[in-house]
Amino acid sequence: MRKLIVLGVVGLIAQLIDGSLGMAYGVTSSTLLLAVGVAPAAASAAVHFSEIGTSLVSGFSHHKLGNVDWRTVSILALPGFVGAFIGATLLSNLDAAVAKPVVAVILLSLGVYVVYRFLRLGGARPTFKARPSAGFLAPMGLVAGCLDAVGGGGWGPVGTTSLLSSGRLEPRKVVGSIDTSEFVVAVGGSLGFLFGLGAANINWGYAGALLAGGVVAAPIAAWLVKHLAARVLGVAAGGLIILTNSKTLLEAVGVPGIGVAAIAAVVFVLWVTGIVWAVKQERLSRAVVDERELEPASA
Repeated sequence: MRKLIVLGVVGLIAQLIDGSLGMAYGVTSSTLLLAVGVAPAAASAAVHFSEIGTSLVSGFSHHKLGNVDWRTVSILALPGFVGAFIGATLLSNLDAAVAKPVVAVILLSLGVYVVYRFLRLGGARPTFKARPSAGFLAPMGLVAGCLDAVGGGGWGPVGTTSLLSSGRLEPRKVVGSIDTSEFVVAVGGSLGFLFGLGAANINWGYAGALLAGGVVAAPIAAWLVKHLAARVLGVAAGGLIILTNSKTLLEAVGVPGIGVAAIAAVVFVLWVTGIVWAVKQERLSRAVVDERELEPASA
């Protein structure tokens, strides 16, 4: 019972982060399950079954708050479903450890670009002129869905990172669209695990505990996204990408635990500093806009 309560809390925290920044539910939940000795395929299966419920509630909440670009969702959903199904059925025969560092390098590079893009704005406001094309979204959805099933998390890191770095969609709609389309991805992955593992090898208690915590957090996270400025949300999401993937790379090359912790601490401090700076810049730019709006009235 204690383990299920802990998993419920983990599900709540993971969904709060995921629903706010568009990633980390699967990675956080899978990491804990693996740490307590659950096999990779079984851990990913439990996470995907819980995500069916959490992503449904999260998607509905994002939709009600206007955080979803339905064109993006409609293009991402089917490739994501197919990719997740393929990834789930192949997981038992695939060495994910080999691909993980390569993916981490790509995501880390994109994360650095995302942070740079939003920090370099200075006093200017971010603009988003065109939505991403189907030729960009469909392959991304297929790859992200497959990685999500294989690694127990990947839809958010790949999808959110790619869409943010494209600069074609404002961050709150990136997060909302990724979270909403994740429902279809979770269904595809879950069906793949049912086919590959069988219902008897899936820990339904773990899935239910994660689901309970995630459902509670989903509406709160959607509200946060609605009220966070694009600049602040972009820096926060990019920093999370850098933090998680730098840790993955350091561990992959054999850096000792204390070294990983020290570097992660430095990255974390820089991340928080960047968020604080982004908040200050947002306040300054809003002050300039307010002054311009008051000028005609005072003239």
